[in-house]
Amino acid sequence: MISSAQAQEAPHESAAAEGAEQTGSLAHGGAHESGAFPPFDAHNFAPQLIWLALIFGLLYLLMSKIALPRIAKILSTRETTIGSDLDAARESQAKAQAAAQHNDATLKTKKEEAQSIGRDAQARIAGEVAQSRAAAEQKFAQELAAAEARIGAEKAEKLSYVGAIAQDAAAAIVAKLTGAQVDAATLADATRKITG
Repeated sequence: MISSAQAQEAPHESAAAEGAEQTGSLAHGGAHESGAFPPFDAHNFAPQLIWLALIFGLLYLLMSKIALPRIAKILSTRETTIGSDLDAARESQAKAQAAAQHNDATLKTKKEEAQSIGRDAQARIAGEVAQSRAAAEQKFAQELAAAEARIGAEKAEKLSYVGAIAQDAAAAIVAKLTGAQVDAATLADATRKITG
């Protein structure tokens, strides 16, 4: 039989022997040294597939219930906003084109009115100028006729003096050349014959 001293030493020895075995096996990777990478170990496939299915299902639920509806709502809002903005832009463009056509029509009308006013003003000014010219020509014609009448009267008056001067000159010339005195009746008769 084993004595009590041996019995007390035996647990320590067995524990020491187990510790040495564990230390030796850990030093060489004994407990973990099964030969395969744990994720690729065939014993781990079933739990990994279960966890994969659970995580995929959870992600699918999160995406389908939370994320994708939000994204769909954002896209729908964006599409609605873009559509309304495009409609507003088309409406503004149509209004701008209508305003441009209205402005073109107004400009054409105002241009025609301005041309009509210009033609009327030109005709009125031409009429006034013609009327003023006719009045001036009539005034000048009257002044010319009066001047010609005055000149004619002065000419007739001067010509009446020419006859008397010619008679006096002829009497002086005859007296100087011949020394004889000629009477006025003879000189008047001779002057009438010359001017006659």
